[in-house]
Amino acid sequence: MSEEQFKRRLAAVLAADVADYSRLMQLDEDTTMSAWWEYRQEIIEPTVSEHQGRIVKLTGDGFLAEFPSATDAVRAAGAIQAEVARRNEGVPEERRVEFRMGLNLGDVLWDDEDIYGDGVNIAARLESIAPRGGICVSEMVREAVGTKLPVRFEDIGPKRLKNISNPVRAFLVTPAPSHAAASGKRIGLTDQSAVRYCLSNEGGVSIAYAEVGDGDPLVLAGSWMSHLEKEWDNPAWGHYLSHLAEDFKIIRYDQRGNGMSDWDSVDISFEKMVDDLERVIDQFQYEKVAIFGASQAASVSIAYVRRHPLRVSHLVLYGGYARGRRRRGSPEAVAESEALVTLIRQGWGNENPAFRQTMTSLFMPDATQEEAAWFNEFQRACGPAENIARFREMFDEIDVTDLLEGIDVPTLVVHCTGDSVAPIAEGKLLASRIPRAQFVTLDSKNHMIMARDPEFPRFLQSVRSFFLRSAPEPT
Repeated sequence: MSEEQFKRRLAAVLAADVADYSRLMQLDEDTTMSAWWEYRQEIIEPTVSEHQGRIVKLTGDGFLAEFPSATDAVRAAGAIQAEVARRNEGVPEERRVEFRMGLNLGDVLWDDEDIYGDGVNIAARLESIAPRGGICVSEMVREAVGTKLPVRFEDIGPKRLKNISNPVRAFLVTPAPSHAAASGKRIGLTDQSAVRYCLSNEGGVSIAYAEVGDGDPLVLAGSWMSHLEKEWDNPAWGHYLSHLAEDFKIIRYDQRGNGMSDWDSVDISFEKMVDDLERVIDQFQYEKVAIFGASQAASVSIAYVRRHPLRVSHLVLYGGYARGRRRRGSPEAVAESEALVTLIRQGWGNENPAFRQTMTSLFMPDATQEEAAWFNEFQRACGPAENIARFREMFDEIDVTDLLEGIDVPTLVVHCTGDSVAPIAEGKLLASRIPRAQFVTLDSKNHMIMARDPEFPRFLQSVRSFFLRSAPEPT
């Protein structure tokens, strides 16, 4: 077939091979082949498809894919490598099935079966010089992506590639470090903006909010026990703030009735909580924001997405639920709800922390004595007993299950398997009812896991991989 009989198009080409494939096959053929097929079916094929790409062909130890844009190709390659790295945790280095990847943007010749030409050959040659688990791209890819993705391009200079006449300038792709991460400094209260206030849509309730970090906006939906300043020392939450602020501009607020927002004479209802989230987001000029909803804030976030679907880029639901205790069809859960509300009303403000210890044990059963003592006192600083009791009553009556199937934004659901505040069944309900939601389980019995928990790095990696995989094109 002559060149004139082929068609031409511009494409981003991804070439990938298993690193040290022959050695791995000699070491353990069955395990190597099993891992390769698992990665292909569970990671590679769905990830390529999610990013508008297609698998052109499979080789014995790799694959060739094409994408309509360099941004899609880099995003997909990063997501695949991140998930493969996660699955290799705990596997001895000499037995890990890892990929080298090369990316190029250029003209390709194509027919109904394959793609050809220098655009393909350069991608394949770049793959050969990529490190294990790494991504090597051409200058064309580097220029096309620019600053659209949270990645760093390390210039490794012009490279002489086999059977390519001219040198190709190559770059290694890695996640972009934040300013804090680069300096080794942990982000904390001193990095947070001054606390500001906005008024609710009705009733003139003052809502306190603040921001920290330099990345894309991530709004943490308000909870019932929060404090914009004290929370940085919270053993159940402060480390989340510090790490997430390395990658995002974190926008936080204290829900009405607690923290630094108005405590007195406030209407505590589900609709008002959604209104307050709306008011805080309105203080900023972003066309879209990502929302992180933990625990009962997951339901508030879901309601906001249904109210303003075009204003949300991503949704992360952590330890969340669509149904409160009284809506799960369990007499035991109803009895537990009544007992907790009574306990809060009777003992929340007492000097003796025994009443609040019940809540601490539910939220963080693995807490040390010191961590539990801190959280016991923190609860009292978040708000008066009557407000907290009204929050608890309202949360236990939540039911947003009818809203789930109408969610049409990229969604990540993360849930601890042994969570006693929001049982794992509630996480499964969210993930199964929200279209195309991704579901990650963490092996922990805590509602909010500690920084020392072995699953906390996996939580961070899951969130980062989710945003890289589904990052929207800039407007």
